[in-house]
Amino acid sequence: MSSMPTPHHKSHGIARRALLASCVAVAAVTIAPAFAAGAPTVQAKGAWIRWLPANLPAGGYVQLSNTGDKPAVLVGAESPDYGNTMLHQTVSKGGVSEMIHVDKITIPAHGHMAFSPGGYHIMLMQPKKEVKPGDKVPITFQFEGGKTLTVDFEVRKPGASGPGSMKGMDMGGMKGMDMSGQHDMHGQH
Repeated sequence: MSSMPTPHHKSHGIARRALLASCVAVAAVTIAPAFAAGAPTVQAKGAWIRWLPANLPAGGYVQLSNTGDKPAVLVGAESPDYGNTMLHQTVSKGGVSEMIHVDKITIPAHGHMAFSPGGYHIMLMQPKKEVKPGDKVPITFQFEGGKTLTVDFEVRKPGASGPGSMKGMDMGGMKGMDMSGQHDMHGQH
């Protein structure tokens, strides 16, 4: 008997190569956009929340670093543990500090952005469950282009400090502020 392939064997080989080529083409089209978008270029460290009693709003603080070649634009944050999560900045006007809602924060390419007491922070309102010192609270940052980054924040006691301090900050502008059920506590958007 001859070891020469029959026409039937040749057609199987051609069919296999065609099937393999089709699979490679489909995989390339499906996977390429994910690789083109790249892995998230923002990293977080030192994430913590200053816990406040009686369901008062809490502040989240973290150092974000962008290792990418393009700016990363943070457009939101959310947590399954809080009903309302907003990006805020503390600013001084006429010697009084106040918090304002910000729509986006740009982290420069190969740069850093510190969320610290007295500056940018994540305002966490309307806890959905009891949150106490020692707990971990996940917060998902949302960036332009649909990328996300989920970070576990450690809940600390009210006297805790992190990168920065609230010493000397005049909280007089917050006296009597009713934050219950308010989505936009500053009347701005």
